[in-house]
Amino acid sequence: MANLKELSKKEELLTGGHRLCAGCGAPVIVRQVLHAIDNPVVVANATGCLEVSTTIFPYTAWKVPWIHNAFENVAATLSGVETAYRLFKKKGRMKEKVTFVGFGGDGGLYDIGLQSLSGAMERGHSMLIICYNNQAYMNTGTQRSSATPRGADTTTAPVGKETQGKQEYKKDLLGVLAAHKIPYAATATPAHWNDLITKVQKAVAIDGPTFLNILSPCPRGWPHETDKTMDICRLAVDTNFWPLYEVIDGVKWNITHTPKEKKPLTEWFKSQGRFKHLFKPENQELIVELQKHVDDEWAILKKKTECFPVNITEVKS
Repeated sequence: MANLKELSKKEELLTGGHRLCAGCGAPVIVRQVLHAIDNPVVVANATGCLEVSTTIFPYTAWKVPWIHNAFENVAATLSGVETAYRLFKKKGRMKEKVTFVGFGGDGGLYDIGLQSLSGAMERGHSMLIICYNNQAYMNTGTQRSSATPRGADTTTAPVGKETQGKQEYKKDLLGVLAAHKIPYAATATPAHWNDLITKVQKAVAIDGPTFLNILSPCPRGWPHETDKTMDICRLAVDTNFWPLYEVIDGVKWNITHTPKEKKPLTEWFKSQGRFKHLFKPENQELIVELQKHVDDEWAILKKKTECFPVNITEVKS
């Protein structure tokens, strides 16, 4: 469990004065992640909102070693840095433990950088990759990504006479990475800070590849009021749209938070302008479908936690 009093004493490693939008989830996520890590940190950052808004030349908001990467290669770049570090350790040129963290949006990890991410996870590099998931290409104009939920209005999957937003369901990236049998993968939100920080601490304690998928509300792209970011995160969890869980070694699934009172998915939809069209009379069937999908996914997740009550060391052997 995270200790709030101790965390409050730590130095801020992402400074204020960056140019991320008011209400953006990404800087809150970064601050919590860096607070959770006690070792020296090296950060690699894929092109995206976080990168362009925190490093406008000649300024930077980062107080840790930081590497800018293209959309597609954050995991590959960090793999090279981590490999060099292992070589230096082997030759005695470095002694301290260094933690390697890669940040990317859903565009840079779900889509453009998926091949790079998969390769790094399969090779077993010791790093934590974090997706600050705002569910579209927000940096370039709110185009749909494979993380965009079905029914959301985007500039490339707009609401109109023919379609009601994106037609496809969002990709299960965490499931894809769990299938790589990596040591640790989990979901989180910045509103559930204790859960997030605890998961980061678990991840960085592992000598191997780990992944966190963290919901990151976007006031401009979703859109919503800037002071509602954390409320929207809580709604995502309380409606089971964004369940909080972890996967260990690809086989042990644990739900880390169960809503005390499950809320209808419409409460999540009402909180954002990208779903306002769903409340038209002609779209009621779509709302029913989306609610059923979320309910089915939650039931599947619960079943996974029941199906794998196994000893992980036995599975590895």
